[in-house]
Amino acid sequence: MASVCFYFQIHQPFRLRRYSVFQSDPFYFDSESNQAIMEKVAGKCYRPATALMLDLMKRHEGRFKVSFSISGTAIEQMKSWAPDVLDLLQQCAATGCADFLAETSHHSLTALYAPAEFASQVENHVSLMRDLFGIEPVVFRNTELIYSDRISELVVGTKRFKGMLTEGVDRLLGDRSPAYPYVPSGCGEYLPSAPLRLLLKNYRLSDDIAFRFSDRNWSEWPLDASRFAKWVDQINGDGHLCNLFMDYETFGEHQWADSGIFDFLDALPAALFEVNPGQNDFVTVREAIERYDPVGVYKAPDPVSWADSERDLSAWLGNAMQDNAAAELYRLEGPVREAHVAGDEYILEDWRKLTTSDHLYYMCTKYWADGDVHKYFSPYDSPYDAYINFMNVLDNLRVRSGA
Repeated sequence: MASVCFYFQIHQPFRLRRYSVFQSDPFYFDSESNQAIMEKVAGKCYRPATALMLDLMKRHEGRFKVSFSISGTAIEQMKSWAPDVLDLLQQCAATGCADFLAETSHHSLTALYAPAEFASQVENHVSLMRDLFGIEPVVFRNTELIYSDRISELVVGTKRFKGMLTEGVDRLLGDRSPAYPYVPSGCGEYLPSAPLRLLLKNYRLSDDIAFRFSDRNWSEWPLDASRFAKWVDQINGDGHLCNLFMDYETFGEHQWADSGIFDFLDALPAALFEVNPGQNDFVTVREAIERYDPVGVYKAPDPVSWADSERDLSAWLGNAMQDNAAAELYRLEGPVREAHVAGDEYILEDWRKLTTSDHLYYMCTKYWADGDVHKYFSPYDSPYDAYINFMNVLDNLRVRSGA
């Protein structure tokens, strides 16, 4: 059996307004820009993609299944500017064909810098999933699939989760396949008893959809659902899972509607069921970890991610600006909490919105294989502008906190 495990990340940060060193007000975020971007992406992606997902679930009578991870910052913006999208996601949840993962509420790097804050953000996000969708998450995904042996210990320590997602990195897998579950390092010899199971992204097939689909220079362009279904079916006999992990914005925003991406998604379930009848299906992340036993240990002594060609932390912590900004940001954790207790009711949430990893991503100075991707997502003219603006805001937060 080859089971397609579709996982979609939905995230929008609270982008900062232009904030000069001469400003002293505590209003850091660009509401006008954030609203415009949420409304644009909702129109191009979130509404049509989720309506299609819901239709596929009903049309295929529960055989088509997906899993979502939605950051708390995205949900807050949806509540304000696209509440109908949340309604569609809730309808998906009600079918029983959509699962929802837990993550850090603010799409943060707290797992690397602030274990206590990491635990708080995870708890906040679990509560949000329970309240919005009536689902208690059993699978966790860290920001941008960032993973290491140490982070797996933090996740196990929450005593909440049975599974976790990460990237299937070639240098860690060796000659093994991402089509099986694995367990973290240090789980002992009897793998089925491990406290956490890992689902690894099949980056080749995922990226065929997320990055190469509309590339006319790609040898496989134009890609149709029947051909892709045959690629998935080839997993039969050498694995059980085809883990297709990607940004939800793939549908309509990164790959525009006129590329045929929605038609491809619409045809994919039927193509997969027909290519090898009875041998292929769709599973949620919850079902994947419950159905298939792990086959080995996935050791990651250093953090990995799903970002860029290096699949490491260099997208967020690859230069001196990023390292300095992160260090200064997390140095304020204690003073911010004290100021919050002392009566500044907004300061903790402001700080948490600054922990969103996108602010560091905008400071990335890569300009070769991955540079265009970073420039596409950044609202700044340069990484240096991003750094200066962020540090100006952080300086004001430092004054507010009394640090």
